[in-house]
Amino acid sequence: MEYFWPLLMCVALLLGIFTGYPVAIVLAGIGVIFTFAADVPIIFLSTGVSRTFSGILSNWLLIAVPLFVFMGLMLEKSGIAERLLRSLAGLLGPLPGGYAFAVAIIGIVMAASTGIIGASVVLMGVLALPVMLESRYDPRLATGIIASTGTLGILIPPSIMLVVLGDTMRISVGDLFAGAMIPGLMLGGLYIVYLIFLAIFKPETMPPLPARDRLPFGQAMTRLARDLLAPMILILVVLGSIIAGVATPTEAAALGALGAFLLALASRQLSWKQFLAVLNETTRTTAMIMFVMIGATIFSVIFRKLGGDTMIADALGVDEAGTNPYWVMFVIMAFVFVLGMFLDWVEITFIVMPIIAPIMAGLDFGGLDKEQILLWFAILFAVNLQTSFLTPPFGYALFYIRGVAPAEIGTRIIYRGIVPFVIIQLIALLLCIIFPQLALWLPETLLGK
Repeated sequence: MEYFWPLLMCVALLLGIFTGYPVAIVLAGIGVIFTFAADVPIIFLSTGVSRTFSGILSNWLLIAVPLFVFMGLMLEKSGIAERLLRSLAGLLGPLPGGYAFAVAIIGIVMAASTGIIGASVVLMGVLALPVMLESRYDPRLATGIIASTGTLGILIPPSIMLVVLGDTMRISVGDLFAGAMIPGLMLGGLYIVYLIFLAIFKPETMPPLPARDRLPFGQAMTRLARDLLAPMILILVVLGSIIAGVATPTEAAALGALGAFLLALASRQLSWKQFLAVLNETTRTTAMIMFVMIGATIFSVIFRKLGGDTMIADALGVDEAGTNPYWVMFVIMAFVFVLGMFLDWVEITFIVMPIIAPIMAGLDFGGLDKEQILLWFAILFAVNLQTSFLTPPFGYALFYIRGVAPAEIGTRIIYRGIVPFVIIQLIALLLCIIFPQLALWLPETLLGK
């Protein structure tokens, strides 16, 4: 059998993941085991080690990962989201779905400020969910909007995933940030359009807030302007400096981390214990990402040596005459969507992307050069991975919202609540496939790509 060993590696990886062992250890262990089982020259393992040191441990770009994580966690401690929620709820409270609109808008703002999914979902769940349930919101809608908007940080820059994607695919992070801006905002906008539809046709699912929770219009606008000022400045400093070419992603991340720390100090809500907790969580998150990168490097080196990339290309029919490139893309996107039900974005990125990116770059999409195809595909990949946080059985946002929801909100309610938002995400993905300029226009306009 021509592809016996790479196929067996895939089976071993699937079984290893479901054993519960850390994915990094599973990846590296399978790579080492199959080196000896398939009689691969040991020199190929040393290739993986050299790639680990030259491409990961000494890569200055990856310094942006802990800095962005620190920035997001510090902004959570500053109380910005809580103040924004109260201001927006006071302004939009008289409208049907006022709190739902406030959650959606804050999800977009915080996504452009933090990018920490767990923190955003838990924070909105703690602050907004009890009030929404008290106001007789449909529990499915309340949990669905919190879980879905809380995950926008994985797509809207500055996103840790985009930094990792840029390093994996050798694409400028500035290009990725610019390319993801319109799709990310479009996805947030589609959530708001869905809420408008419900407010018009099903207002009973999202009643207005009680009069006691509303604020006079002038007072609400003043508070909103005040509470939006700090995150807007931080967003402009971080994203603006990267896209304009004034600072590298690492330098901009350092500015963002410093700005978030100063905001947390100014809010007087940061204690020494919280500061140490932020440092601990930053270290844990960064270590997890780095170890998965190392394990995936060892796995991919041996997988390619055994012909795994050729096996995938043959399965997709890439070398067959007349193969429709959009069919290849559809199969890849469907595969990534299914993987998102079981794996985190980190594992999917490091396992799948190094293998399928060269395949996509070699396809003809009529008028797009190789660099444009890779940038476009990276954004499609990122939009698709957005669904991995919401799709059962292992959608992390579902676990986060379940952890803070009242006991009467069962898992079935949460699963049913996210269905419309997963459909919206797939619509956004389809739009980005049909209209590549959604991902390419801003980098071309701002950066001349």
